[in-house]
Amino acid sequence: MKRMKVGDLMTDNVVSAVPATSFKDVARLLAEHDISGVPVLDEDDRVLGVVSESDLLARREPAVRELMTEPAVTVHAEQSVADAARLMVRRGVERLPVVDEEERLVGIVTRRDLLCVFLRPDAEIRHRIREDVLSADRGLSDNAVDVHVLDGVVTLEGRLQRSSQARTVVELSERVDGVVAVVDRLTATEDDTRLTSPAHAAHDLTR
Repeated sequence: MKRMKVGDLMTDNVVSAVPATSFKDVARLLAEHDISGVPVLDEDDRVLGVVSESDLLARREPAVRELMTEPAVTVHAEQSVADAARLMVRRGVERLPVVDEEERLVGIVTRRDLLCVFLRPDAEIRHRIREDVLSADRGLSDNAVDVHVLDGVVTLEGRLQRSSQARTVVELSERVDGVVAVVDRLTATEDDTRLTSPAHAAHDLTR
């Protein structure tokens, strides 16, 4: 299943600072660019830390090196949007510098960027579920499941051969970018949930 990656959403023209940047210059950068924080880079464009509005308000220091939060919480462009969102929540940050394999800055992604995923049109979400979850090579008949999407909420209706298949369809649909929630109205001819492990069920559906 193709999932949206951080690199698809990140801003690659990043406003940044260096350790010697002054308090006033950082405040000016935030105001001029209407942003809430900047990554702090060394001479090789590696991310040393991040300085935010909260850091500026908490204390007044002459240079960024005394203000910045370090080490910086970063992500890579190939990571999924879902992984980035979980990391933001877990670490309590509003933005994540995006780095390459050598930890050099290549972009930045914010909570606002990630929220854009949930603005995906309903028709596109439905298409992705039909193509990525219910496609013929997953062992399901073309008309086995009806998919309805309204404001990102997906309703699945239909009757499958096994309950393990129904469970996996729901789980895979929940992982489609833009899905807010899944309403499960699937039924099954055979209840094999007590006999089939989740891993084996997923294998059956995706083979």
